[in-house]
Amino acid sequence: MTYQPTTISNDLTTLPKLPGWVTSSRPETLEPVAFRSGAALTVLDQLVSVPRYGVPVRLLANRLALRAATATSKLEGRLAREADIRDAYHLTPPGEARGPDGELLGFWREAVHVRTRGAGEIAELVGADFASEVGVWINVGLECVWSHGPLAGCVAVLRAVLEVDDRAERVACLLSDIVLAWSLNWKVVLPVSAQRLAKTLLRDLTASGQEAELAIQVRILESIEETVRLARDLARRAEALRAVAPKLRAKGSDAAVGLFLTEDAVSPASMLSPRIRGTSISMTDRAARRFCDRLVELGVARELPGRPTFRLYGIAP
Repeated sequence: MTYQPTTISNDLTTLPKLPGWVTSSRPETLEPVAFRSGAALTVLDQLVSVPRYGVPVRLLANRLALRAATATSKLEGRLAREADIRDAYHLTPPGEARGPDGELLGFWREAVHVRTRGAGEIAELVGADFASEVGVWINVGLECVWSHGPLAGCVAVLRAVLEVDDRAERVACLLSDIVLAWSLNWKVVLPVSAQRLAKTLLRDLTASGQEAELAIQVRILESIEETVRLARDLARRAEALRAVAPKLRAKGSDAAVGLFLTEDAVSPASMLSPRIRGTSISMTDRAARRFCDRLVELGVARELPGRPTFRLYGIAP
């Protein structure tokens, strides 16, 4: 992978943003939720689909995958912290078991990159117990999308999965995200459904009617709004990183910058050294650490909190 500068809007204030009325008050019925979600999804669609806005979409998707893993951990009763989940995935040596936290993040990272029209890949990801039902559940969601809108489709697929197995929260949330991606023709799956859900809400969804559906649609709408803000923020951070790229003199610096624009966490010991991931470009361990420290000095990267004996870096706020 070689970093290539991207031409984006010179004025980041021109990035699409949410109208004030979208977040001005809490919707009390399904109709206002559908109306507001249409506006929010239009903004998000522009941010992730129009290259000139400079949103690092793969970085956004991987950031959302970490958030979804943290939320799903709570839904499944493990309550792992975000930093612990990130460390379990990124700092486990190759060939060793990542444990439940690392595997959960691995699930969501695979979900992000699964081809959005690949039913076979989706079935493989959710496992043999649910593989035969995947197509049926997705169709349930899509039919509801066409008649009642994207968030109604998300709720429909959540309900369909949980009525079969009320412990299949991650599968339900994944298929909800896939229905959303399909309905908007996105090239990637953005994990937004799980972020603000609670176990009690999902339990109520299969036991009651419109009140639970409204509550869940509101939570997903809030997650979409937060994703819009995150996308705008990452566009600004990415532009700052691209701006300092010409100052970096290290061999392979363009490729290393490209890695920071796609990965939520970068380990100099395993992702930059001995070769920059995705390339044939070599970089010594010392050079990798110096490169990351230089990005920190320039204010475009930061060291992520985690295990004291290992270092992870990410694009700076």
